[in-house]
Amino acid sequence: MDAQRQPAFSVGLTGGIGCGKSTVADMFAALGASVIDTDQIAHALTAPHGAAMPALLAEFGDDFATPDGALDRAKMRALAFSDASARARLEAILHPRIRAATAAAAAIASGDYVIFVVPLLIESGNWRERVTRVLAIDCPEALQVARVMARNSMPESQVRAIMATQVTREQRRAAADDIIVNDDGLDALRPQVALLHAMYLSQSRLK
Repeated sequence: MDAQRQPAFSVGLTGGIGCGKSTVADMFAALGASVIDTDQIAHALTAPHGAAMPALLAEFGDDFATPDGALDRAKMRALAFSDASARARLEAILHPRIRAATAAAAAIASGDYVIFVVPLLIESGNWRERVTRVLAIDCPEALQVARVMARNSMPESQVRAIMATQVTREQRRAAADDIIVNDDGLDALRPQVALLHAMYLSQSRLK
């Protein structure tokens, strides 16, 4: 993100697959934060007529498009998580476009502060320097697997392959400034979110 577009106070929200990042982000948004979700940006870039589609099809071939012209996400996921070279080529196309889109969204954000939802925030390295605080959404790995299998109808082996490309739970917790534990339903989440929102609001007003 360009220095002039850097929000005065921002939070990088991260977590492993199935930890509940979107659920927590929605709660912060309801309290007044501006939420910028990099996964949603990636979906827009790879939708029919998405800005990244010409480059993706030139790199990987027309077989990676669905009949309506979107990226075949299941096919690309299978390739990217089995072939590190393919994953690097995919990221080289998507990441600069996601970075530009997040900067544009942050420049017009009107909330009390900005939350960037970045699944691979810790893995990507440079995101840590672009946010004021890192918030990790945490839950036991077995619960991650169960949630993703139920949500995406994925076999356990594929879920664990995705998890293997992410930092460990211990590494994520160690890298975070703040942690929300999501292992006991919405009623247990709300007070954790409310407490952090109050802290973030207070700190954002000092900037």
